[in-house]
Amino acid sequence: MKAEDFMLPCPIKKFFGVECFGCGTQRAIVMVFEGRFAEAFHMFPAVYTVLLFFVAVILNFVDRKRNYSNILVFLAITNAIIMVISYFYKHLFLNIT
Repeated sequence: MKAEDFMLPCPIKKFFGVECFGCGTQRAIVMVFEGRFAEAFHMFPAVYTVLLFFVAVILNFVDRKRNYSNILVFLAITNAIIMVISYFYKHLFLNIT
């Protein structure tokens, strides 16, 4: 069994036939854990900032003494910007569907 066997399908792509801003996230995270860093970035450019965001969320729950809200907001905005730019770049300039 592979990790790909347990991945959830994108409901937007399934029902509407169009990729969403987060399509490729699961596969890119698996690629990072397999050590395929360049392929993961090519699949989903925001993969590393998403992983940093997850680490910050975990730290926020574990370390209650510090305030991680500024870091979380910064990483969320950064992720959103990277996701939007990469989505439009992929669909307008590369014509990958």
